[in-house]
Amino acid sequence: MKHQNVLNLTCPPLPVVRIGFVGLGNRGMLALERYMHLEGVEVKAVCDLRKQNIERASVLLRRFDYPAVTEYSEEGGWQQLCGRADIDLVYICTDWLTHTDIAVYAMQQGHHAALEVPAAMSVTDCWRLVDTAEQTRRHCMMLENCCYDAFALTTLNMVQQGVLGDILHAEGAYIHDLRRHYFADESEGGYHNNWMKLYSQEHTGNPYPTHGLGPICQWMNIHRGDRMEYLVSMSSCQAGLSAYAGRIFGEHSAEAVQPYLMGDVNTTLIRTVKGRTIMLQYDVSTPRPYSRHQTICGTRGFMQKYPAPCILLDEYGKEPLSGEAFERTMEHYKHPFTATIGEEAKRKEMPNEMNYIMDYRLVHCLRNGLPLDQDVYDAAEWSCITELSELSVRQGSVPVEIPDFTRGAWE
Repeated sequence: MKHQNVLNLTCPPLPVVRIGFVGLGNRGMLALERYMHLEGVEVKAVCDLRKQNIERASVLLRRFDYPAVTEYSEEGGWQQLCGRADIDLVYICTDWLTHTDIAVYAMQQGHHAALEVPAAMSVTDCWRLVDTAEQTRRHCMMLENCCYDAFALTTLNMVQQGVLGDILHAEGAYIHDLRRHYFADESEGGYHNNWMKLYSQEHTGNPYPTHGLGPICQWMNIHRGDRMEYLVSMSSCQAGLSAYAGRIFGEHSAEAVQPYLMGDVNTTLIRTVKGRTIMLQYDVSTPRPYSRHQTICGTRGFMQKYPAPCILLDEYGKEPLSGEAFERTMEHYKHPFTATIGEEAKRKEMPNEMNYIMDYRLVHCLRNGLPLDQDVYDAAEWSCITELSELSVRQGSVPVEIPDFTRGAWE
């Protein structure tokens, strides 16, 4: 079969973007509420297997005086939603093992797909997303909100203006103490059917690479002039979750002695075709403070967000910028998205401006027939690290090739 790439894909403008939401857990409900604040959208249907979540959505819609929408709560309801002719975009906030199936089916029904991170958990599913997007000529955007973080966008603006010189190396991470959520009831922040804990028992590597990797790939123009070529990955032993469970349930409880294949800390190193390097880390089972690293090193400058924001530029000397100098630099290079859409989010008292910017940009591009900020190749490249890092760990940290999902078009 001949494949025609969807780089810079444009589709006919949609004056009003008609949306169906699949998955109304934590992320889904927050997204649904954000869409109550966006212009040019209509929510047509919602879907979740848990009727209590459907009711929560109904209460939310009534609070905003929103017209009633069609509700699906039975098995296969997401397929019925995707089969509707009055939907343009299927917005997917289910658990990560179901993202690909729903997105592929949505595109096959003629809809655009927006899906939570990671977009896929295997290289095969990454290819399914790419192949389907190319065959259907539909948009497929992974909802990587960290690309719209103010620091990440400022960094992107500085990179594009050449302030940091040639980019050599970057670091990203998802470090977030989630131990409580592994063992909490769903009503208290735990995961539905313990899906994340079960995954950690059976898999290793880095299952959640995109928060750290997404901004880096935009800084490095991945598949727009460079591409990730191979990786090596290493995981520590797993003791954090068992120790935590022992303190909560007792050292000899079933929870405390449950084996986990997932290491406490995973470190993955990636090299690009042009010789740049990337370091990613994953750690959700130790007490480490929250961090996404967001570190970048160029021939003329250095920036990092965590653990403390820092900018060091050759033109200003050998000392990092601090105080007013730091703030002036950040303000001078503030990205237009932050300066306009981000400020709108603050005026509307949105709890997380990067989520609002992400949704605003998705709707804006669909309404104006523009290419999306993140395409299906981004979704595949950033997500494939999940399986490839596990393959490297299981084989003694050997190098593993990263597929070229553009089939050569990146050049």
